[in-house]
Amino acid sequence: MNYLYIAVTIALTVFGQIAIKMQVLQAGPLPASGHDKLLFLIRLMLNPWIISAFAAAFLASVSWMGAMTKFPLSHAYPFMSLNFVIVLMLSGWLFQEPLSITKIAGVALICVGTIIASQG
Repeated sequence: MNYLYIAVTIALTVFGQIAIKMQVLQAGPLPASGHDKLLFLIRLMLNPWIISAFAAAFLASVSWMGAMTKFPLSHAYPFMSLNFVIVLMLSGWLFQEPLSITKIAGVALICVGTIIASQG
């Protein structure tokens, strides 16, 4: 049950990254001029999905505090590397971002490293 804190931290962090990417794609490219850039960023900051991503980041921090009461940092922190794995897979699926052999090999190494690090 203690690992639920880590799982919630990961899930909320991944949600935030995906939500922000979806909204930024929907908003379009960052304008060149300073004034337009500022308005663009303000509109993004007021977007309910972006606000939910920030809320998710806050709740992920709260969940991480719970995890820190249950595990040594050196045991729990390697699990955070699963964020890279999940975001990479979701970015390929949701955004059709390329998944090269190099990226897949890197993710495989992250998974192996997480398993090894969590054993100690």
